[in-house]
Amino acid sequence: MLNGNIKKLLKESMWDLATCQNNEPNVVPVAFKDVTEDGKLIVGDVFLETTLKNIQANNGKIAISVYDAQNLEGYQIKGKAEYLTEGNIVDTFKAMVEKMFNGAVTAKGALIINPEKVIVTTPGSENKKEL
Repeated sequence: MLNGNIKKLLKESMWDLATCQNNEPNVVPVAFKDVTEDGKLIVGDVFLETTLKNIQANNGKIAISVYDAQNLEGYQIKGKAEYLTEGNIVDTFKAMVEKMFNGAVTAKGALIINPEKVIVTTPGSENKKEL
Protein backbone atom coordinates (compact mmCIF):
# COMPACT_ATOMS: atom_id res chain seq x y z
CA MET A 1 0.00 0.00 0.00
CA LEU A 2 2.86 2.39 0.81
CA ASN A 3 5.26 2.58 -2.12
CA GLY A 4 8.89 3.71 -1.88
CA ASN A 5 8.07 7.39 -2.55
CA ILE A 6 5.45 7.49 0.19
CA LYS A 7 7.69 5.73 2.71
CA LYS A 8 10.56 8.13 1.93
CA LEU A 9 8.29 11.14 2.39
CA LEU A 10 6.92 9.71 5.65
CA LYS A 11 10.44 9.17 6.99
CA GLU A 12 11.69 12.64 6.01
CA SER A 13 8.71 14.91 6.76
CA MET A 14 6.57 15.93 9.71
CA TRP A 15 3.12 14.37 9.95
CA ASP A 16 -0.20 15.86 10.96
CA LEU A 17 -2.50 13.42 12.80
CA ALA A 18 -6.24 14.06 12.60
CA THR A 19 -8.91 12.53 14.81
CA CYS A 20 -12.47 13.46 15.76
CA GLN A 21 -14.90 12.94 18.62
CA ASN A 22 -18.41 14.35 19.03
CA ASN A 23 -18.05 16.40 15.83
CA GLU A 24 -14.98 18.14 17.29
CA PRO A 25 -11.94 17.69 15.03
CA ASN A 26 -8.41 17.57 16.40
CA VAL A 27 -5.15 17.76 14.46
CA VAL A 28 -1.60 17.68 15.83
CA PRO A 29 1.88 17.69 14.29
CA VAL A 30 4.15 14.79 15.23
CA ALA A 31 7.91 14.53 15.04
CA PHE A 32 8.49 11.23 16.86
CA LYS A 33 7.40 8.79 14.19
CA ASP A 34 8.57 5.98 11.95
CA VAL A 35 7.47 3.59 9.21
CA THR A 36 7.98 -0.14 9.62
CA GLU A 37 9.20 -2.39 6.81
CA ASP A 38 5.69 -3.85 6.50
CA GLY A 39 4.13 -0.37 6.10
CA LYS A 40 2.75 0.33 9.56
CA LEU A 41 3.08 3.87 10.88
CA ILE A 42 4.35 4.36 14.41
CA VAL A 43 3.98 7.52 16.51
CA GLY A 44 5.56 8.09 19.90
CA ASP A 45 3.10 9.46 22.47
CA VAL A 46 4.53 12.51 24.16
CA PHE A 47 1.54 14.90 24.17
CA LEU A 48 -1.28 12.94 22.50
CA GLU A 49 -3.97 13.22 25.20
CA THR A 50 -6.86 14.42 22.99
CA THR A 51 -5.74 12.21 20.09
CA LEU A 52 -5.85 9.12 22.33
CA LYS A 53 -9.33 9.98 23.67
CA ASN A 54 -10.60 10.45 20.12
CA ILE A 55 -9.08 7.18 18.92
CA GLN A 56 -10.69 5.33 21.81
CA ALA A 57 -14.08 6.91 21.07
CA ASN A 58 -13.88 6.22 17.32
CA ASN A 59 -12.71 2.60 17.15
CA GLY A 60 -9.15 3.65 16.31
CA LYS A 61 -9.97 5.83 13.28
CA ILE A 62 -7.20 8.24 12.35
CA ALA A 63 -5.92 10.20 9.35
CA ILE A 64 -2.36 11.31 8.63
CA SER A 65 -1.31 14.07 6.28
CA VAL A 66 2.27 14.17 5.03
CA TYR A 67 3.74 16.44 2.37
CA ASP A 68 6.90 17.98 0.99
CA ALA A 69 6.59 21.78 1.24
CA GLN A 70 9.17 22.24 -1.56
CA ASN A 71 7.53 20.24 -4.37
CA LEU A 72 4.01 19.87 -2.86
CA GLU A 73 4.01 16.07 -3.12
CA GLY A 74 1.61 14.85 -0.47
CA TYR A 75 -0.63 12.07 0.75
CA GLN A 76 -3.48 11.50 3.18
CA ILE A 77 -3.40 8.12 4.87
CA LYS A 78 -6.48 6.82 6.65
CA GLY A 79 -6.39 3.85 8.96
CA LYS A 80 -6.87 2.40 12.42
CA ALA A 81 -4.59 2.91 15.36
CA GLU A 82 -3.86 0.81 18.40
CA TYR A 83 -2.03 2.07 21.49
CA LEU A 84 0.89 0.31 23.17
CA THR A 85 2.37 1.18 26.57
CA GLU A 86 5.19 -1.36 26.65
CA GLY A 87 7.54 -3.29 24.42
CA ASN A 88 10.51 -2.60 22.14
CA ILE A 89 8.75 0.08 20.11
CA VAL A 90 7.77 2.05 23.22
CA ASP A 91 11.28 1.65 24.68
CA THR A 92 12.79 3.02 21.45
CA PHE A 93 10.57 6.11 21.51
CA LYS A 94 11.20 6.68 25.24
CA ALA A 95 14.94 6.71 24.63
CA MET A 96 14.58 9.01 21.62
CA VAL A 97 12.38 11.54 23.43
CA GLU A 98 14.43 11.51 26.65
CA LYS A 99 17.61 12.14 24.65
CA MET A 100 16.07 15.05 22.73
CA PHE A 101 14.63 16.69 25.87
CA ASN A 102 17.55 15.81 28.16
CA GLY A 103 15.31 13.66 30.37
CA ALA A 104 12.73 16.42 30.98
CA VAL A 105 10.04 14.60 28.95
CA THR A 106 9.43 10.98 28.00
CA ALA A 107 7.18 9.01 25.69
CA LYS A 108 4.27 7.34 27.47
CA GLY A 109 3.49 4.88 24.71
CA ALA A 110 3.18 4.49 20.95
CA LEU A 111 0.45 4.40 18.34
CA ILE A 112 0.66 1.65 15.75
CA ILE A 113 -1.34 2.71 12.69
CA ASN A 114 -2.46 0.23 10.06
CA PRO A 115 -3.06 2.14 6.80
CA GLU A 116 -6.33 1.32 5.04
CA LYS A 117 -6.40 4.04 2.34
CA VAL A 118 -3.78 6.26 0.72
CA ILE A 119 -5.06 9.33 -1.13
CA VAL A 120 -2.90 11.64 -3.26
CA THR A 121 -2.98 15.30 -2.14
CA THR A 122 -0.35 16.47 -4.63
CA PRO A 123 -1.77 19.19 -6.91
CA GLY A 124 -2.37 17.96 -10.45
CA SER A 125 -4.13 15.23 -12.37
CA GLU A 126 -3.56 12.55 -9.68
CA ASN A 127 -5.05 14.71 -6.86
CA LYS A 128 -7.66 12.78 -4.85
CA LYS A 129 -6.65 9.51 -6.48
CA GLU A 130 -6.77 6.55 -4.09
CA LEU A 131 -3.71 4.37 -4.40
